[in-house]
Amino acid sequence: MSMHQEGSKPPREAAPGKRWIEVPKIVNGIDSTEWVEVDMESDAPTWGDRASLRVLNRDLRRVDGPEKVTGQARYPHDVRLPGMVWTRILCAPFPVCKAVVDLDAARKVPGVVDARELREGGQVTFLGQAVAAVSAETPEAAEDGLRALKPRYEQQGFAVTREQALADDAPKVNKDGNVGRERKNGNLDEVEAALAQCRWVAKGTYSVPVQHHASLETHGVVVDFRGGKEATIHASTQGTFTIADEAARELGLSAGSVKVEVPYMGGGFGAKFGLDVPGTIACRIAKDLSRPVHLFLTRKDEFLLAGNRSGAVQDLQLGADESGQLQALSAKVDRLGGRGDGSFAQQPYVYHVPKRFFHARSVFTHTDASRAFRAPGHPQASFGIESILDELAYQMGKDPLELRLANLPEKGRADWARQLERCAREIGWYQHPHRTAPGKPTEPVMTGIGFAVSVWGGGGGKECVVEVRISRDASLAVLCGTQDLGTGTRTYMAGIVAEVFDRPLRSVSTQIGSSTLGRANASGGSTTTASLAPAVKVAAENAKRALLETLAQADGTAARDWALAGGRVIAPEKGQGGPNSMSFEEACLKLPAAGISASGEWAASLAGNGVHGAQAAKVEVDLRTGGVRVVKMVGVQDCGLPLNRKALASQLQGGMIQALSYALFEERVIEPDLGVMLNANFEDYKIAGSREMPEFVALIDDDDTRQQVIGMAEPAIIPGHSAIANAVHNACGVRVRELPLTPDKILNGLALARGLAANKEAGK
Repeated sequence: MSMHQEGSKPPREAAPGKRWIEVPKIVNGIDSTEWVEVDMESDAPTWGDRASLRVLNRDLRRVDGPEKVTGQARYPHDVRLPGMVWTRILCAPFPVCKAVVDLDAARKVPGVVDARELREGGQVTFLGQAVAAVSAETPEAAEDGLRALKPRYEQQGFAVTREQALADDAPKVNKDGNVGRERKNGNLDEVEAALAQCRWVAKGTYSVPVQHHASLETHGVVVDFRGGKEATIHASTQGTFTIADEAARELGLSAGSVKVEVPYMGGGFGAKFGLDVPGTIACRIAKDLSRPVHLFLTRKDEFLLAGNRSGAVQDLQLGADESGQLQALSAKVDRLGGRGDGSFAQQPYVYHVPKRFFHARSVFTHTDASRAFRAPGHPQASFGIESILDELAYQMGKDPLELRLANLPEKGRADWARQLERCAREIGWYQHPHRTAPGKPTEPVMTGIGFAVSVWGGGGGKECVVEVRISRDASLAVLCGTQDLGTGTRTYMAGIVAEVFDRPLRSVSTQIGSSTLGRANASGGSTTTASLAPAVKVAAENAKRALLETLAQADGTAARDWALAGGRVIAPEKGQGGPNSMSFEEACLKLPAAGISASGEWAASLAGNGVHGAQAAKVEVDLRTGGVRVVKMVGVQDCGLPLNRKALASQLQGGMIQALSYALFEERVIEPDLGVMLNANFEDYKIAGSREMPEFVALIDDDDTRQQVIGMAEPAIIPGHSAIANAVHNACGVRVRELPLTPDKILNGLALARGLAANKEAGK
């Protein structure tokens, strides 16, 4: 599980025939764990030996690929309904103010059918809060109506930065002040005493900025309500079943009368759970107008009120003895989650430090609350500990890879060690010229290499209900209400069924993304695969059993004498002729006209938890411009049994891409005096593009032989930015302790290093 959950115990001894397992519990994308009592499952199916698998653990092409690349896939934003109105919202341009909006001019705009204020009393409490909405017959008319609004703002004091929020005279973000949710572990006096005894001590303050999810499809819904007793919500959401009840309340409908559809969605990364602000507004307008409402945030709105990854400031001190064994760590952390608590995994994250003190607190600001974002809290913690570990290694004149290997925890040590050493071989570390000290800035362009590791839970739970259908035309279908974030859910669902029936992947269709289908967990914490795949496997095995029982009953024989092998159905021996064999197609012709189906739920033995990963980066630093170019990244990741190797490698590569972008470009910029976000668009909010892509080497750790399925998408994003920062340091000796690694910071670091060198020379 996630390191900050390690050490919990079952609440009591398991009942006879039962056992306890620790499973993820995801609330709005934030991961925790809980203990669940399950059956021993002595008769549960197994995945089978890896070498014997015909479909799974191989490279599978995405079954929904053609629909996506040809534009046939219909996303929620694409939904168009008769009589539908388009809604745009007005976001407050100031962090704290009293807003009064004159709606008369907007209501007179041709095509506008509704204009309303959204803030009761007009009080705005964070930058970008929705204050008014305009609905019209066309999106153009809605935009015109929005521009016709006449808002008046009475500005009030605000705090949009950490420094402003911690000032003595800071305006309060909430009634309890600007500091909240503190967490302490360890004894500071003992740690400081241990640090004083250490031969080597590194100190530093490490900062990561607020990062935005930047999903291509913004937050939003289409509410199809026309005044009746039922409604359909077309939502861009990570949870098909997280919206209906709330929408029913907003629409004044009974529970169960709202259907949710999300066959495709344009990304979430942890930010899309529940009805959310646009959904709530759209439901209220639809209820008043008795018309369908289309409300998706504009890109600027998305930046202001759809959540973000929280920033963090970490004051760290790390000490080691003469041999290089870590002895003590002091970590004081401010989580910067806007109006929210923010996320941060506990230090020292992965590494073993006997004496440690950890104090984290939330510092609130008048900005939108942070939300879950792939591996919440882990990238922030990774940057701090991996950076200071490298600084400590170079103080000692020690290889930073060796320092890592020497200080891995006992649990997981072999996995991380194997992965780090493979990264080192693939990236060329053992041939690298400066392994025990950073390169000296003697050439115009310097090359450096850095490392980092990750940990995650990725387990599953008993939430999914899956149905598998067999038709008389020999086609197979697998159905569940889960949605596909883009991770390849459809493909591995079809692959599991194809494996069980020994059929081609193309013979299996997949139906997902509707609350009318079997229930499924919301996609968070990398729990989807480990929750869904076992249920698919059980449903497929049950359907296979139902097929053979149906054939046996028609033949007047025992089902145990029938078998499915090599894509054919083997019937029991009759007379002296030996077993009868028929094609799968011939067998299906014997089924009832409606075919047959079977359902399945989660089997704990088919899912595991706890994954490890390591990444390495090679960079080139241009000492003339301060520019950083990543030339190669290597990632090694375990995940138990791979279902689709192509998708797994793609997820690992995608994680490295997001980490690269986090390292070099991404940062929310708010002007502190005006309280205005300066880069609320895709032109000024920089994201890595095709020109920044290096060589990627995505390696599946097949030495992890667990015959269980475990999610791995989130840990893929955790270590890459730390490895890149370490590679920059290794290249030229400049340690940038604040992301992103922009050219000005590199140049300032070089200038400081030259100044220190000059002063040292002058002192001689």
